[in-house]
Amino acid sequence: MYRALLPLLFVGSLLAADEKKVVAVYDLEGQLSESGRAAPSLLGGFGMEAERPLTLFDITRSLAKAATDPEVRAVVMDADDAGLSLSQIEEIHRRLKEIRAAGKDVWIYSDGLSNATALLGSASNHFTLMPEGDVSFSGIYAESMYFKGLLDKAGVVADVIHIGDFKSFGEEFYRTGPSDFAKQQQEELIGGIFDQIVGRVSEGRKVAPDKVKALIDRGTFTTQEAKEAGLVDDLKHRTDFNATVKAAYEGAKFDHEYALPDLDGPEITGMFDIFKLMFQDDKSKAGKSDYVAVVSLDSDISNETIAPVRDEILKLMKDEHAKALVLRVDSPGGSALASEVLWEATDEWKASKRPFIVSMGGVAASGGYYVSAGADRIFAEEGTITGSIGVVGMKLVLGGAMEKLGITTHATQRGARAGAMSMTKPYTEEETKMVRDSMLAVYGTFKKRIESGRGTRLKGDLESMAGGRVYTGTRALELGLVDEIGGLGEAIAHAAKEAGVDTATAKLVPEPKSPLEGLFARPEKPGEGEIVRMGTHRSPAAEAVLATLGDATLSTLPLPIRETVTRALQRIQSTEDSTIQLIGPDLRIHLK
Repeated sequence: MYRALLPLLFVGSLLAADEKKVVAVYDLEGQLSESGRAAPSLLGGFGMEAERPLTLFDITRSLAKAATDPEVRAVVMDADDAGLSLSQIEEIHRRLKEIRAAGKDVWIYSDGLSNATALLGSASNHFTLMPEGDVSFSGIYAESMYFKGLLDKAGVVADVIHIGDFKSFGEEFYRTGPSDFAKQQQEELIGGIFDQIVGRVSEGRKVAPDKVKALIDRGTFTTQEAKEAGLVDDLKHRTDFNATVKAAYEGAKFDHEYALPDLDGPEITGMFDIFKLMFQDDKSKAGKSDYVAVVSLDSDISNETIAPVRDEILKLMKDEHAKALVLRVDSPGGSALASEVLWEATDEWKASKRPFIVSMGGVAASGGYYVSAGADRIFAEEGTITGSIGVVGMKLVLGGAMEKLGITTHATQRGARAGAMSMTKPYTEEETKMVRDSMLAVYGTFKKRIESGRGTRLKGDLESMAGGRVYTGTRALELGLVDEIGGLGEAIAHAAKEAGVDTATAKLVPEPKSPLEGLFARPEKPGEGEIVRMGTHRSPAAEAVLATLGDATLSTLPLPIRETVTRALQRIQSTEDSTIQLIGPDLRIHLK
């Protein structure tokens, strides 16, 4: 009798195992946040969405778990509506390859073939396009905007001083096009990134690089030709694709929230729920086990943007369970003063003898490199834009704007250089020399920070790498400016190993919140031992440009241009904190 039951028990165990099959589904939409914090906008606008943003950390952690989870049999991804940067695509691409290496399937579906979907699809073993989909896999077109004409209309003049021929920041404010040095740099960067895209697609799809380039140079081709060339595996409509995947994993659970946080935000049904938000205590959520802390700097560097990052690092220093720090840097730099303030916070962390690791995102240049240089190990993507070791001095002169309003000025001065920073006039020759001398001192400190942080890892004379020169992550590795090609996942894994904790303990701090939760959050109190805190300033120049643009004009601009104008205004804002800027070209590559 017992022998007769054994086959039934075996069949039952198989059925139970089948019921545990999971297919993780990722339908990525919109921007993928680095920090989970809402980006400040000088153009106004305040959202009150209930959802908290999805972060790169969320996706990285989820995909890493999918690679090792025996219940996960496959991953399905649709990223058509996602606004991913090149570095984020490289991170996801690497995680998908890990899933493939674990013997699991990766399915990618797209309505069209673009740079972004071609890169993601090259990591899959089932890449499907819609039969009548668009093919726009045609290379990289990078366009820079110049705002001299806009500043002229506002009556604002950018008075810029450069240390380093290749230090091109500020050109967008006083030129109508790039200098020869800036052109040379852009050509090298875009060329290097293009070669990386071709190489990655070629390797993943087993198609010769020359063939990939030939297809790109055609500008357009059909989805059938894409299939015949080997760039995709199949052509199906969504309904047929869904049916194919369901049939391949019959009985599996298709999990759209696999190992992802709840993004829905708090449910508000009445005043009681609002009171709960108002009086919630973040400390109650804090764990008591050891972990790797991930903190993100994902903006230009100013007092305003680095203050929360600095505060978080100082808080973590007092947390005995925070065993390692990973600083995710996605910043072209900014204020020299604010860069030094954040560097000092990371130096305090290093003094605690806990690992300090940097993960570079799309760009970690100038001030972004300054705050990274002291790390025990720096990870960068192949396409990361970094370096830009140089200094810019910039003052925005508002005399013309005041004249347009009929405002005149009269100055009374004591001290030969007392009026150097006046907003109503450009620098005199003597004042330019004074500012340049200060810039040279900052430049010396910048190089000192790099030399003390990188030490013998630098492969050559630092001055030959400096002068404002910008590099891809691949070239930076050759020069010893970074230690390893890898993404956020690799940085976390290295930090966890050095700290002797599990990679799975890593958490993004502060924990991202929905705008609604942030509205009712308790005001930040000065940390223990913090007697004075950092302040922020509003830039009169930014206000003058905004007044010139006007709300009606802004509303007529396409979204990409509005976003670029916002970034330009944020860069103007950073000069209010410090005349001396450690800021590189804003060449984040977003692939469509």
